[in-house]
Amino acid sequence: MLQRTFPGAEDFVREVDAAVRAGSEREVTDALRGALCRMIREQKVRLPDCVYEPCGPHYARRELYRSEDLGYDVIAMTWGPGQGTLLHDHSGLWCVEGVWHGALEITQYDLVESREPRFRFRPVGSIQAGCGSAGSLIPPHEFHTIRNPSADEIAVSVHVYARPMTCCHTYREVEGDWYVRDLKQLGFD
Repeated sequence: MLQRTFPGAEDFVREVDAAVRAGSEREVTDALRGALCRMIREQKVRLPDCVYEPCGPHYARRELYRSEDLGYDVIAMTWGPGQGTLLHDHSGLWCVEGVWHGALEITQYDLVESREPRFRFRPVGSIQAGCGSAGSLIPPHEFHTIRNPSADEIAVSVHVYARPMTCCHTYREVEGDWYVRDLKQLGFD
């Protein structure tokens, strides 16, 4: 179901459908990374104007498309200068994230130890992802933060999830590398 119309939307859906039919999670995410990078680079798809508008004090989530047949969901996220996420998971869903405009800093974390209600994480790498790049998360390697490092420019990313992600866990640091988990309901702007 196309939530927002935009030039190239049908081609976008056709490319993502083909990638999602690729097979295993690894094959799907590999195909999606390639498809997103190609679509961003070729600029035949123009996202709706609203995704280039920040949403006050937090990053914006805008649904672009939800596939009734294949179950996946496509979200555009708008990151104002300096905006970012807490450490979070993706509720066990694979996801491919492509930077459509600007740049993002993504830091991956490994869950080292779990002693409910506390969790110990270790950062394992951080990348600066520029326009035209894409990455994937496949559980159990889904813990990360995302941040727009720019002091004056917005960033826009497109996220393709295995199915709609209506909630996730966020993790607040409480002591050293120990965190507590909160459930966060996700909506759209």
